[in-house]
Amino acid sequence: MTRELRLAVLGVVGLGAFVVIMIFVGSIGGARPDVDPLSVTEALADGRAADRWGDAEVHVSGWYAELDGDCIGDGGGADATVNWLQRDCPLRVLMPAQPTEDVSQEELLRDGLVLAAPLGNAFPSRATPDGPNLRGGQLVFVGHFDDTAAERCVPERVEGCRNTLVVNDYDELVR
Repeated sequence: MTRELRLAVLGVVGLGAFVVIMIFVGSIGGARPDVDPLSVTEALADGRAADRWGDAEVHVSGWYAELDGDCIGDGGGADATVNWLQRDCPLRVLMPAQPTEDVSQEELLRDGLVLAAPLGNAFPSRATPDGPNLRGGQLVFVGHFDDTAAERCVPERVEGCRNTLVVNDYDELVR
């Protein structure tokens, strides 16, 4: 066996040993609870999400749906410090199951977890201006309930504002 061949074999064996060690180290312990996302059903269980989760950061997984052009409602009023939280449209929700292409606004509001973001840029981009903006796979949204802006919502919308997931970021669900 030549010197170069021995070095090549030694390099491959060393790389294999490194991979085995990394797999072993990565498998030690369970998943961290703060990274194990809640399902939409878990996030909405026991009534009001704001009372259960407060303003702690949560990770929630589900199927994203958005209505914009087909959405019926208002833009949240003139107060820019809170209109992003109390507006009806565009409607962005996280659903416990994949919605159909003909999902209605009523179904989304009934079954979904309403999402909002101060700048509106924490959401997937739209493919078309009308119809539901649906994703083929689950997404995980990171955010919190009971945002401080909720106290500035109009009185009849305060409870809805408190129970809206204010989104910081999202990613695809990786199992």
